[in-house]
Amino acid sequence: MNTTEPSRSLNAARRARDLDALAAGARPDLLVIGGGATGAGVALDAAARGLSVVLVDKHDLAFGTSRWSSKLAHGGLRYLGTGHVGVAHESAVERGVLIERTAPHLIRALPNVFPLLNSLDPRAAALIRAGHLAGDALRAAAGTSRHTLPRSRRVTRAELRRLVPRVREDGLRGGLVFWDGQLIDDARLVVALARTAAGLGARVLTRCAAVEATGTGAVLRDETTGERFELPARMVVNAAGVWAGSLAPGITLRPSRGTHLVLPRAAFGGMDAALTVPVPGEPHRFVFALPAPGDRVYLGLTDEEVKGEIPDVPEATEDEVDFLLATISAALRAPLTRADVLGAFSGLRPLLDAGNGRTSDVSRRHAVLTAPDGLVTVVGGKLTTYRRMAEDAVDAALAARGATAGPCRTRRLPLVGAAGRAALGAVPAPARLVRRYGTEAPAVVAAAGGDPRLLEPIAPGLTTTRAELLFAVRHEGALDAGDLLDRRTRIGLVPADRERAGEAAREALATA
Repeated sequence: MNTTEPSRSLNAARRARDLDALAAGARPDLLVIGGGATGAGVALDAAARGLSVVLVDKHDLAFGTSRWSSKLAHGGLRYLGTGHVGVAHESAVERGVLIERTAPHLIRALPNVFPLLNSLDPRAAALIRAGHLAGDALRAAAGTSRHTLPRSRRVTRAELRRLVPRVREDGLRGGLVFWDGQLIDDARLVVALARTAAGLGARVLTRCAAVEATGTGAVLRDETTGERFELPARMVVNAAGVWAGSLAPGITLRPSRGTHLVLPRAAFGGMDAALTVPVPGEPHRFVFALPAPGDRVYLGLTDEEVKGEIPDVPEATEDEVDFLLATISAALRAPLTRADVLGAFSGLRPLLDAGNGRTSDVSRRHAVLTAPDGLVTVVGGKLTTYRRMAEDAVDAALAARGATAGPCRTRRLPLVGAAGRAALGAVPAPARLVRRYGTEAPAVVAAAGGDPRLLEPIAPGLTTTRAELLFAVRHEGALDAGDLLDRRTRIGLVPADRERAGEAAREALATA
């Protein structure tokens, strides 16, 4: 099939029609504020239950925290070490839902290796192996097949060097490997959620800010014109992430910044697996080097408390850059330097303030809070558990109004482009496009209109094509160059690449 379903297409024309409908008096059952993974998940959950839905975001889909993650659909292994067994189990369940049912086209099984160096205390190594075995048990308890995510195991020195060629060899006793899920791109997951919701009738409005909100509606502002209007709704869910407190004053968040660096895969000698290295003196903290599309590696993660005004786009500090390079270099034959860094990105975790202690100790369990006027706010959580967060938020909104709707369907509802592994393997399109678009990959090829030049990379060293940019404008709601380069594609993660791709983005917007 070389076309995409029109009802799932987001573009400037549909946005204008939806705004006109709201101006004419359309009143939704549910207004969702925030176009990240949680907000888009809420919109999908509600639309799938038969509710009329409007989703608004001041900027763009996946503009905030959702695009700054480690791109992992992880099974909660890291939470076992801190005693948060319930959070770990929930993560494992939701990882299984994503990788086996709702978005197998966007997620792959990723081996994660932990080198056993002489500098590592044998007791610490034993604890890590025990954690991996507990992770296997979590996977089994969540119902995820070991054919999807193999069992953890010990690997030899030779196998570890094959997976991570530039791992330190002196004092290397082999390694441990466990399997987790890796997203091809976190922002693509959010776009797929929003488009799937749109296919069920949801109105998705980017560049539309909620200036004020109550449990029965909001004052919205069209960011393209500055026009304000009131939108009444039967129910309202505030899923604005780190900005949720500005709409629900009784809620206090304690954001923490997580920073990643972008490096060339060649700096690691090529990588077929993620590399995990412990943070010295921190028994439950690790740094990860994750292979990424475009021969890149994402290196993270920090956890730094953020105070004061919340920026639209957080920035890494010099100390964070030094910390990440130094920590991962301890497991490499030659240390990484700032000359290896191609770019950096930082996100803010919307953690509910729990009092004293470090932000790294604050629970990642999500919270759904209902104000006296019925406004429902959902905060905390993780990208992997967006679906469960959305389900709980919609349940709370219905309970606050004494309303009813159909049952939650998102546990088995495929996102746009989803299909089983065998079907994906048979999609008649380049494998790179299938990994990003699933069954819609032929429609991306068709966006070229038969012009082979539009299927060529837009610049040397990049893989993105002009056909992908056109598809993003016509079907994925991209309204400007930032949408195209920073979220529909991730070219913008490397500033030099972004500059080279600017002309192609402008041409796509002008011709689509």
